[in-house]
Amino acid sequence: MPLRTALLQSSGRPGSVAENLKVLDEAAGRAAAAGAGLLVCPEMFLTGYAIGDDVPRLAEPADGACAVSVAEIAVRHGLAVLYGYPERNGELIHNSSQLISATGDRIANYRKTHLFGCFEQEWFTPGDQPVVQADLDGIRVGLLICYDVEFPENVRAHALAGTDLLLVPTAQMHPFQFVATSVVPVRAFESQMYIAYVNRTGPEGEFEFVGLSCLASPDGTVRTRAGHGEELVFGEVDPVLLSASRETNPYLRDRRPGLYGSLA
Repeated sequence: MPLRTALLQSSGRPGSVAENLKVLDEAAGRAAAAGAGLLVCPEMFLTGYAIGDDVPRLAEPADGACAVSVAEIAVRHGLAVLYGYPERNGELIHNSSQLISATGDRIANYRKTHLFGCFEQEWFTPGDQPVVQADLDGIRVGLLICYDVEFPENVRAHALAGTDLLLVPTAQMHPFQFVATSVVPVRAFESQMYIAYVNRTGPEGEFEFVGLSCLASPDGTVRTRAGHGEELVFGEVDPVLLSASRETNPYLRDRRPGLYGSLA
């Protein structure tokens, strides 16, 4: 059965966790009313992205107060939620995303492995687990964050691990919008999976986020595409189409791993 997926394109209210939880709650209500079983939010959604010195102050452990609040939202509206946040891990801080099930369980937590630019490299420690997955309504869901998806090795690792739907919360900025319009659909096609790429929007600090969130399909098409502003868009993740596409597309079957040793 298809999984109706809602993509929340929003920068929320940078610096205010309480306000961002309100935005999330309202979006979850709209998503559930439209029949969605999953709501995907952007990178660092709960705190804002360009928050500078506030990163340490707003960072929380994976099971902290924010996780409890998001779980309450998920249960209240009866859908799974993927959100981005700064994760405190002892003395370290990671740029992370967490998937909460419709029953309020924390079922996957991923730490961004490829940090982009001076800002991220100053405040965050990269994760070291390339493939994080969970099962959701019979669909194997994998997690990456923003810059991670621009490395084909990351997405192919998920393909080989059986990921059906790759969730990629992002903070993709001008002038790199070609990633949203070109790279992401190609990744979905070459590794035969759905990719939900969910962006921030508008000016924030020194950045200008471009929106253009999308759900890319394994057949190379884009099932839904947002514009440049605040928006909630929907797309279907269809296991039947996924199976048919994998049967038709030979990329994964025709790989010759013995030739690829030099790539590592």
